Amino acid sequence: MNDFVVNALGRELSGAPGWLTALNRQGRTAGAGKTLPTIRTEDWKYTSLRPLQDGGYAAAPEPLRASVEPLATHFEVPDLDALCMVFVNGQFSESLSSSDAMPEGVSLVPFSRASEAEAALIGEHLDSLANPEGRLFTALNDSWLSEGLFLRVAENVRIEKPLQLVWLTTAQGENFGFAQRLLVLMEQGSEATVIEHFTSTDDAQNAFCNGVTELVIGADARLDHYRLHLEEAGALHVGNVCASLDRNARLNGFHMALGGRLKRIDLAVRHRGEGSHCELNGVYLPRNREHVDYHTVLEHEVPHTSSEETFRGIVADQARAVFNGRIHIHPGAQKTQAHLTNRNLLTSNQAEVDTKPELEIYADDVQCSHGATVAQLDASQLHYLRTRGVSEQEARVLLNFGFINELLNRAGSEPVRQYLRPRLASLFARDPNLARHLL
Repeated sequence: MNDFVVNALGRELSGAPGWLTALNRQGRTAGAGKTLPTIRTEDWKYTSLRPLQDGGYAAAPEPLRASVEPLATHFEVPDLDALCMVFVNGQFSESLSSSDAMPEGVSLVPFSRASEAEAALIGEHLDSLANPEGRLFTALNDSWLSEGLFLRVAENVRIEKPLQLVWLTTAQGENFGFAQRLLVLMEQGSEATVIEHFTSTDDAQNAFCNGVTELVIGADARLDHYRLHLEEAGALHVGNVCASLDRNARLNGFHMALGGRLKRIDLAVRHRGEGSHCELNGVYLPRNREHVDYHTVLEHEVPHTSSEETFRGIVADQARAVFNGRIHIHPGAQKTQAHLTNRNLLTSNQAEVDTKPELEIYADDVQCSHGATVAQLDASQLHYLRTRGVSEQEARVLLNFGFINELLNRAGSEPVRQYLRPRLASLFARDPNLARHLL
């Protein structure tokens, strides 16, 4: 399975800022000689990259057409008063992005428009958390990188409006791939809400998004981070989210993923400062023959840190979900509190989930727990609703939605919740009347 890697590394770049040349070269060097992981690779045991290999996806995206304004309907979130930056097939679209000036102390710029000082900061922090030497897809991302987005929030600055960062794909004449890149630098005492919104047009997609997001969260800083994967099922996505937390930093993460032909998200959080806290909530909803794979790892490297992680999945039809959650308590990381829960609901006898929660502990004064469940709808709950005049179909819709509604309610943004609710309800009820109590 080396053809894709060779073709991807050999792709010619155009339009990249000159200061990215060294990173492009580094990516090609790091990726040279490597091959795509197979199901014989432990971390890819349940996820095949055959769709990526067979489809090619090494071609570059076509240049943006003149008029992209109609695409706005695919990412508008009603009542969300946000500063918005939009990329179409990996290319920055000024016409779809907000024209509002950024608040004082905030830089939100595409790589192609970075000042000399901003470019220096970007170069200093890119790959500080991601690992191009040990992770092939990060190396490929570096080798393709011609555009990305940089967010810097200065010390003690609080951004009142959320930042909606949109990566939209459209179908093209041939399969293509692009690098998505986000670097967030939260300085001491700063606060922000970032919504990463991956979406697409409604027609069948033939894009491969290779994404890397790095979140550097300074001392006493807080970041509310949403990552919404709402692409059409034909789109391929392999993503990597890396975060580091300094002293008393806080990360609140909400992750949502619909299924696709290939959707794999790696999420790693490093607790580097005492008092840091991370809360992660996630929902995945594959159906038909779709596939979703979440691999998470929480690295507690110092004492007095805490994390709470909860992921839930509803797997329908002949779909497959994979969840691998790992908590790693390093030597000396005493007084750590870390808890992980993964619950799954199968709505078909042909649906499948492979879940593996892990604890690796090298300290003796910690409070840690992990657990996973896989089940079908509770017959007694179904019977209870039916005895109260609710039809069986509607009862199933209510119980399915209730299974994930608790996590949906933990998403702090009310406009985001109201945007997601009807989309998720439609997954459970093809007849809108069956979901009338959910909207």
